[in-house]
Amino acid sequence: MIRANLLAAGLIALVAVFAGAGCRSSSPTFYVLHGDAQRTDPPARATMNIVVSPVTVPDIVDRPQIVTRGAGNQIELNEFARWAEPLKTNITRVIAADLGQRLATTRVSLFETGASAASEWHVRVDVMSIDSVPGEAVTIDAQWAVRAPGNGAPVLGQTVAREAVDGRDYGALVAAHERAIGVISTAIAEAIRSGQAPSAPLGALDSAHATR
Repeated sequence: MIRANLLAAGLIALVAVFAGAGCRSSSPTFYVLHGDAQRTDPPARATMNIVVSPVTVPDIVDRPQIVTRGAGNQIELNEFARWAEPLKTNITRVIAADLGQRLATTRVSLFETGASAASEWHVRVDVMSIDSVPGEAVTIDAQWAVRAPGNGAPVLGQTVAREAVDGRDYGALVAAHERAIGVISTAIAEAIRSGQAPSAPLGALDSAHATR
């Protein structure tokens, strides 16, 4: 009886060890998007103020898990590859950082700064779709609007950015997301630059601009 009890206790301890090891090995990895700090674009007017409104994303990707597309129309949610913060919040911060870098200004905010409407540029981005295929490509389709100081008519644009994924791991997938968002930020920055130029008033820009 004593021997049987000792054997049972040993088995319970062994199961507990393996269960603990399993819990540690199944911990999720968290990822965050960063702005494209490597670019060095010509400086814009340093006194400009830019307000970036909260970005919207489709419900299908508005979740903690990184959502990818598998074979056919299958959508996969990886419980062990997650965003460190809400994706729409992360994308908003990245676009703001990208615009500050591309336009050489530190006056980029995610909320109203209190400056007068005559001195603020307003940017709105609505992500229509994010198609992420591990080992292949990330495609982000975004519609955006830029309103010049003074509350004039906004410039409307659409950018479809497709970036290859340089590897099979999720780190490479996230890096492709960053590059695709950088393409969208560049298109928005170009619209702001064009609106600053006296020879190209903001209202004269093509309202159906697209980058593909």
